[in-house]
Amino acid sequence: MPSIKQAKDLLRPMGKSPLLHHTGLGILVGIITGLVVGLFRWIIDHTLVLLTIIYPFMKHHSVWLVLYIIAIIVIVWLIAYLVQPYKTDLIGSGVPQLKAILKGRHHMDWWQVLWRKFISGLLTICPGLFLGREGPCIQIGACIGQGVEQHFNHRQPDSKLLLACGAAAGLSAAFSAPLAGVVFLLEEISHSFKAKLWLPALAAAVSADLMTFLFFGSQPCLFLPIHHQLPLKVYPWLLLIGVITGIIAYLFQYCLFNLQWWYRKFTIIPKRYHSILPLLLAIPVGLWNPRVLGGSHNLITMVANFSLTKNWPSLLLLLLILVVIRFIGTMIAYGSSVPGGIFMPIFVIGSLLGAIAGIILVHSGLIDESGYLTMIAMGMAAFFAATEGTPFSAILLVTEMVGSIEQVLPMTILVFIAYYTSILLGARPSLYDALLENMNFED
Repeated sequence: MPSIKQAKDLLRPMGKSPLLHHTGLGILVGIITGLVVGLFRWIIDHTLVLLTIIYPFMKHHSVWLVLYIIAIIVIVWLIAYLVQPYKTDLIGSGVPQLKAILKGRHHMDWWQVLWRKFISGLLTICPGLFLGREGPCIQIGACIGQGVEQHFNHRQPDSKLLLACGAAAGLSAAFSAPLAGVVFLLEEISHSFKAKLWLPALAAAVSADLMTFLFFGSQPCLFLPIHHQLPLKVYPWLLLIGVITGIIAYLFQYCLFNLQWWYRKFTIIPKRYHSILPLLLAIPVGLWNPRVLGGSHNLITMVANFSLTKNWPSLLLLLLILVVIRFIGTMIAYGSSVPGGIFMPIFVIGSLLGAIAGIILVHSGLIDESGYLTMIAMGMAAFFAATEGTPFSAILLVTEMVGSIEQVLPMTILVFIAYYTSILLGARPSLYDALLENMNFED
């Protein structure tokens, strides 16, 4: 007769689990990442507010506009100076580079990348380029994780566990979204769901989010007062909205993957100074409306506060113009090989598409005005999922950002339709896998 083990034979000795050690280090990574990313976010937010003061002033004082252009030229030189020695690590969001590191195809000098990404990211985003903070924040967190790994995790000197935890903490701190930070790590970066990874990553993400409370408080970073559930009669229309969103997401990927090829034809200026093109093109946009610049939370907030009782055809035309400006501006900025993320630009376009759908549904009598904000949130999630190829992260991230779960079911339906449509057209299931292929890291 086989022996039956008792609880004492099956349970671990108290305090002996290796997860305790990893989780403790994950918390340390999260605390440091939250403080660094919180400062990074704070500087960007206040600088973009400052632009709403500077641009109206320059609009009426052309001498200061000339001085601003000179300052932009200096910034272009500084970006090139900082990025060029570690160009492979610093260009773009940094997520493809982290995937290469986790696959053993690349190595990173964490300290050099950390401080250079921090400063060059500010120089890129603060003047108003259509780039997001989340990419640099993810890479900053990963650098901090690697640094902690090297100094404190002597049991496994070659482990990349804390680097992965730092990536989750970075995204969590960027958007005050700890669950989405962990899910994005598992869904997109590591493709692993082991307790050894997700538990320390969750500890790091929560710790990082708590640190951002010191800078921004506990309110969701893109709070939308959503208190409306869509009526059933709208659900059939989600099919059409999802298909259109998926088509635009496919076009977004198509253009994004052609950027390097297009920029090779721009030989008038040396490649290291290509950032001058989007930085100068941002100036006329800022003179028109500085709230359009940047990632941009400001633009989503502005669109969310639109009055739907005014001339709605003109409002639709404005939204379509904003979609075109943001689409083209994002491509020009991201293609110039500067540090910056793609999350927020995608969210902005998605919010504009959702706003367009919302206005049409409101004035067709299918939803009341309170459903307008619901459509904005759903548009953000659907376009992000279809473009990035991360449907679970999209739903969680938008839900945590806006601070509401009222829209989860219709959002999930719309996300699925948009995601499936883009894949059916030939979009890559993972945006960052495709970008990683284009970077040609050696196996």
